[in-house]
Amino acid sequence: MQASLLLSMLERREEADVTAFELQLQGYRLTTAEIIYRLPDHPALLQSFIWQKFDLAPDYPELRRFLEFWSRSIEGKLHSVNVKQSTAFGPPRFRHHKHELTMH
Repeated sequence: MQASLLLSMLERREEADVTAFELQLQGYRLTTAEIIYRLPDHPALLQSFIWQKFDLAPDYPELRRFLEFWSRSIEGKLHSVNVKQSTAFGPPRFRHHKHELTMH
């Protein structure tokens, strides 16, 4: 039993050692989800929670895992989830302009 525990700890450490750049090379993109949920004591009120992590579209396995955890462990009932994902990475969007402005 201790060997399996040690193995799972090593696997988690290896996952943590993966850099953002390596994840992007594997197709992961920065994903932001706005989770709207109802307050348990006041169901007429909605609250917002922002979740952000690298994830794979269109299945979003990391987001699904988090939402399953939310449903099991958190009392706030989900109302809606809005998902946005960054575009494919590449060179930074930087343009050089040949204009100069002098202010006195």
